Amino acid sequence: MENRVGLYLNKSKVNTDILASQLITWFEDEGWEIIPEWNKDNTGARDLDFILSLGGDGTVLQAAREAAPYGIPVLGVNFGRLGFLCEVERGEIFSALKKVMNKEYSVEERMMMTATIVRTGNRMQFLVLNDVVFLRECTDTMVTLQVRLSGEAIASPPADGLILATPTGSTAYSLSAGGPLVSPDVEAILITPIAAHSLSSRPMVVSRHEKIDVTLTKGTTCRVTFDGHHILMLNPGEIMEVEAIPMKAKFIRLEGRSFPKIVRKKLRDRWHE
Repeated sequence: MENRVGLYLNKSKVNTDILASQLITWFEDEGWEIIPEWNKDNTGARDLDFILSLGGDGTVLQAAREAAPYGIPVLGVNFGRLGFLCEVERGEIFSALKKVMNKEYSVEERMMMTATIVRTGNRMQFLVLNDVVFLRECTDTMVTLQVRLSGEAIASPPADGLILATPTGSTAYSLSAGGPLVSPDVEAILITPIAAHSLSSRPMVVSRHEKIDVTLTKGTTCRVTFDGHHILMLNPGEIMEVEAIPMKAKFIRLEGRSFPKIVRKKLRDRWHE
C-alpha cells in the first residue's frame, strides 16, 4: 500500500498554513501521498499511515477523536502554549517525521468515553476523549447535580458544576478545578466538583467499568460541554449517562517522552510567561 498521511490544521494558529505548504512539498518529495486538509469525511479516510496535527492540544484532541473510529494514530505538532498531547515542537517536526517514516515510534492508546442523553424519544450521544463538563448558568448561584455510580448515589453538594474526565483530561479543566493528575495508561474516570459548597466534597477516581448517571436536581438549567464543544443544556430531571468505551484514541510517541517528564516540563512555574 502506498504511504499516505493526512494533515489536520488549526488555521487560527500563526504560520500553520505556511508550514502546511512546506510539508506538502516535503512529503511529495519523500514519495508519500498527502491529504492536505484531512477530516473524517474525506474519501479514503481509513487508508492512512497517520495523521499530522498542526495546532495546540485542542487541535490534536479533535483530530484524535475523529481518527479513533478508523484506528489511525495522530502525531501532534505544538503551535499552542502547553501542548500536553502534542508530541513535537515546531522546530523538531522534520526530524520527528523521519523517525516516523523509519518506524521508530510506538503507538499509545488512550481511553475514551461516551455521553448519552435521551430527550423526547431521541437518543443523542457524544464521543469524548478529554471530559464532560457540567456548568451552572449565570442565573443560578449554584446547582446540585446528583451523581450515581452504576445506579448507586454518591454525595451531591451544591456547586458551580462538575467534571467527568478521562486520564487524558486530568491535565485539562479537571486539573484547574483541583483534580488529580492521572497517568494516561491508567483506565479510570475522574469525578471533580467545581467550587463545591462543602468541605467534604473531594475529587474521586473510579473504575472505568462504572456507568455514571448525572441528574440536575436543583437549578434552572445546566450547560454541558463535551471536550469543550457541542454545548447542550441539561434540564432538571434529565439524565446524562457517561461511560468508558472499548474504542481508543491513538497517538504516535517517540522515544524520550515519558509522563513524568511531560509533567515536569509542562507544569513548571509559568508565572512569568
